[in-house]
Amino acid sequence: MDTHIDQLEHQLDNFTAATRRQALLELVDLARDGKIHLPEPTTNHNVHGHTFFSYNAYGYSPSKFAWLARKGGLCVAGTVDFDVLDAVEEFLEACRLVGVKGIASIESRVFVPEFGMRVINSPGEPGIAYHMGVGFVTAHEHPFLSRMRAAAELRTREMLQRVNSFMSPVTLNYERDVLPLTPNGNATERHLCTAFEHKAVHVFPEPGERVLFWEEKLGGAPSDSVKLQNLIRAKTMKKGGIGYVPPDEKSFPLMGDMNQCALDCGAIPTITWLDGTSDGEKCIEELIAVNEQCGGAAVNIIPDRNFTPGVKDHKLQNLYDVVALAERHHFPIIVGTEMNSPGNKFVDNFGSTELKPLLPVFLRGAHIMYAHTLFQKCSGQGYLSDWAAKKFSSVAAKNDFFEAAGRELSAEATPERVLERIQK
Repeated sequence: MDTHIDQLEHQLDNFTAATRRQALLELVDLARDGKIHLPEPTTNHNVHGHTFFSYNAYGYSPSKFAWLARKGGLCVAGTVDFDVLDAVEEFLEACRLVGVKGIASIESRVFVPEFGMRVINSPGEPGIAYHMGVGFVTAHEHPFLSRMRAAAELRTREMLQRVNSFMSPVTLNYERDVLPLTPNGNATERHLCTAFEHKAVHVFPEPGERVLFWEEKLGGAPSDSVKLQNLIRAKTMKKGGIGYVPPDEKSFPLMGDMNQCALDCGAIPTITWLDGTSDGEKCIEELIAVNEQCGGAAVNIIPDRNFTPGVKDHKLQNLYDVVALAERHHFPIIVGTEMNSPGNKFVDNFGSTELKPLLPVFLRGAHIMYAHTLFQKCSGQGYLSDWAAKKFSSVAAKNDFFEAAGRELSAEATPERVLERIQK
């Protein structure tokens, strides 16, 4: 039986959607029959996990993430992919099937004109910020999203052309060597790194020759695959590398335009915060205000970047400060681990001395976003809807309502139960 379960779990990452769904249904049946133990939900959650529709370091599909979240006792789980919404419907349905509360989001890089001379959270790139829309319920065909996807592909193709000229004779064909690594054509820098590592094995099958090649091109030849791919990325695709082109205000969409797209799609524009050490993030109150003026209403944090266990330093204090600031603005905070780089955790250590005091705030944000997802999906009455604006006298009151609803409503909540809760 264990072997069969392992096979089914492996099939959850198949690039064919029908194969993934059939495997998930079989796993759910096994759990229902008591052949797989699924624990009761804990306070653990991860609402910022990338899937293989952009890049997941472990190859997880939306269905695989939902299943592992349920097996791991997560109370809320959320996907986020760069530049695409391909995971949304599969993930939310998988969450419903397995019994975990689900949220779906998108992430991209945007230009913030008011911070055009200050680095925000994209290292070395003034005015550029990672930014999100949270709480999508379907893969909308919004013109902005189509342009964003096309622009992302063009950047990757052009980067590959530049890196190919440097890496010769280890060169890649985008269609033949890169796209097969993706389920739906959304290739990233990390896919290029994987492809270059694989291609080098083909061009230099003798290990000694391959080591000499990498030392010549990169100045080093780590035997560890993760370290090698990170070195490829750092030396060829990041600032100073042959594939890197400094961005300007025309390289990425405006934050305001991405916010408007999220609002048009019934989602929540969400600022992302790195660690508070850049010139831009030292002015985080100003950045939040700028975002708020064009519809922003939430904050995303990756906690693991912001503390060293057992160490109290300025980065940990920055984390506490930004949480306090978001609370004053009544911005829900969502957190997660990304999983788009090897070594990323599946879930944060919320029991640590550093994060334990923040857990209630993080859980509050997760439950607010889950309630938003249910309400938006069932009746279009999400967190930023006209209904919500009319119903609540303050953002604080709205947060209290959505948090309570997110806690009360189960992962299998029916539309009737959701509407009943809305009408209270």
